[in-house]
Amino acid sequence: MTQSANYDALFSGVIGQEYEMLKLICPLMTEMSRMVGEAVRDFPRTQDKLNVVELGGGTGITTLALLTAGDGLHITSIDNEPTMQDQAKQNLKAWEEEGRLTFNGQDALSALQAMPPASVDMVASAYTLHNFLDSYRQDVIRECYRVLKPGGQFINGDRYAFDDISRHTRVIQEEVAGYFKVLTEINRLDLLEHWIVHLFSDESENHVMRQSNAIRQLHEAGFSDISISDRMAVNALVKAVKPFITN
Repeated sequence: MTQSANYDALFSGVIGQEYEMLKLICPLMTEMSRMVGEAVRDFPRTQDKLNVVELGGGTGITTLALLTAGDGLHITSIDNEPTMQDQAKQNLKAWEEEGRLTFNGQDALSALQAMPPASVDMVASAYTLHNFLDSYRQDVIRECYRVLKPGGQFINGDRYAFDDISRHTRVIQEEVAGYFKVLTEINRLDLLEHWIVHLFSDESENHVMRQSNAIRQLHEAGFSDISISDRMAVNALVKAVKPFITN
């Protein structure tokens, strides 16, 4: 069995219908969650235990990718949507009982502000930051930098809009066409309405996370070694490092 098949089998077993439906509607999102987990796994380790903060745990799909990234990781999963976090608590109860997972029900900024400086090895996330208002997102990025240890890494798999607006519009049109094709075939017009309404929020000017602006915010916060990779339509993996020496 391939690594990808192993991954799907594990997630289908733990997350169940939630994971299967997301794979059907937006397979790139489940793939990006897997990539975030792999990026955490590949983090150069100098100690046995690492403290990882996850922003926006949702129902636990990316959380599980982080938990399976390796031994010795403790995940603090932050999400202020009780309905979704309650699902994650049910899905991932075994990891919480083992002491490898802690849930935090605050919003991302409040949770980060309550953490000591230089106390976190990694901040990881998938499909959360693009939901924030741009000004709030900038504050979150600054707090991510503050709580990370020198050498710590910020990892985010998310919707990074193209700077070329015409190109971005074409890609979004293709995305919407895909929603219609998949969800009308299974007669889930309720989900179609939900995804289209949510997409309007994602694409609003005060929410949309354009690539150049997102990279600028990371630079301004103090991050270095900023990279963007694994671009799939509007989805991309961004990594950045808090340097050991700051000016």
